[in-house]
Amino acid sequence: MIIAVDFDGTIVENRYPEIGEFRPGAVEALRKLKRDGYQLILWTCRTGLELARAVAVCAEAGIRFDAINANLRSEVVKYGSDSRKINADIYVDDRGLSKLPDWSNIYTEIREKLPLYPDVVINEGYL
Repeated sequence: MIIAVDFDGTIVENRYPEIGEFRPGAVEALRKLKRDGYQLILWTCRTGLELARAVAVCAEAGIRFDAINANLRSEVVKYGSDSRKINADIYVDDRGLSKLPDWSNIYTEIREKLPLYPDVVINEGYL
């Protein structure tokens, strides 16, 4: 499962072009999602040195992304092209129609709405 995550206003407080403080719970939630097996894409308007700084700040906090402003290689192969639109199962962004919830709620909602193995059926009595 692929999650595209915005940077300014989502992972960190919006202080663009500077880098704001991490939003409460963001580091922990993103590290847990990665550890749980989700693929993370940093999806931001930042480019050049500003993007490099954002990636470095995340890396220093232990947040690792599978792609930066790009589709995952597996998606490019799957669809035969690299669309300008980032392909993800869910997008986390402060500019959505509703207010961005806190990161503990984001983590919980993703785990509930986007299970890693939706096709696995657990038969009672076997586990």
